Amino acid sequence: MYRRIQDFLSDWKYETEGTEKIFSTLTAETRSEHIHENIRSLERLAWHLTQTITEMGHRAGLFANDLLEKESVPVSTASIAEVYRDYADQIAKTVNLKWTDSILEDQVDMYGEKWSKGMVLRILIAHQSHHRGQMTVIMRMLGLPVPGLYGPSKEEWVKMGAVAPE
Repeated sequence: MYRRIQDFLSDWKYETEGTEKIFSTLTAETRSEHIHENIRSLERLAWHLTQTITEMGHRAGLFANDLLEKESVPVSTASIAEVYRDYADQIAKTVNLKWTDSILEDQVDMYGEKWSKGMVLRILIAHQSHHRGQMTVIMRMLGLPVPGLYGPSKEEWVKMGAVAPE
């Protein structure tokens, strides 16, 4: 749970940059490929991450409406990334404007439960990390390079002239 807005904003900036790295690696050829009937495509996961910003923002009272709720997946990965970047910026600005450190323990209704506002922010980041992890596995299975998020990826180790740890 976050207790300081600035801590969330710092983490959010880092995490959204990581998500943008993942999005920038997706290709037109692989974005809609399904590796298994029970696994979402890369484009669907990318759009889900994007839609969750407005969904959770709306449920938590940060946005008046969930503007992406009924929107279809955009036709290009670049379009998804653009919409993602816009709403990632919007939620950061809105949290900074509407919430203060002193209200982060206040409760809001989220998915039939009561969450503190600080928990909403933590879950927003954890949800994004969770689905990015899924995306990196799918990317590996489709032969796409995976960017490092919390340290070098296998490909980045090779570029540095080193062997990736096993």
